[in-house]
Amino acid sequence: MTRRIVVGVDGSPAANAALRWAARQAAATGAEVVEAVGVWELPSYYALAGGALPPPSEELNPQRLSEQILHDAVLAVLGEQPAVKVAEVVLPGPPAAALLRQAEGAELLVVGSRGLGGFAGVLLGSVSRHVVEHAPCPAVVVRAEWSDGSAG
Repeated sequence: MTRRIVVGVDGSPAANAALRWAARQAAATGAEVVEAVGVWELPSYYALAGGALPPPSEELNPQRLSEQILHDAVLAVLGEQPAVKVAEVVLPGPPAAALLRQAEGAELLVVGSRGLGGFAGVLLGSVSRHVVEHAPCPAVVVRAEWSDGSAG
């Protein structure tokens, strides 16, 4: 069975810190792969329109945008040659639910303390809080300020 660490990545400073932490944790513990997971979902007005709206244009395709955000974050945080194997995974769905599904069988689930949504003064975002409460494996929440292991 592959030892893997799943990490949520949305391009936010906290998610980037979580990715950095997950890669260092994988290297330190011998985990074989870090699964960097980006999640997308259509805005709620698409569901409310009941199919009456056309799909997003190619340049606004949420799957492709999520793939690009994820790839750019992995490249910026870990470089071209990460010290551990990194698999980039993009999933549809609400972020917390998608991360929890992906974490089934993982040895660890890592998320940033707060992502791109929400209020600036909130210590834990809704996704990180939900993940901590429902994770199928141990979960770690990393603050944006973490960079070298001295905080977090």
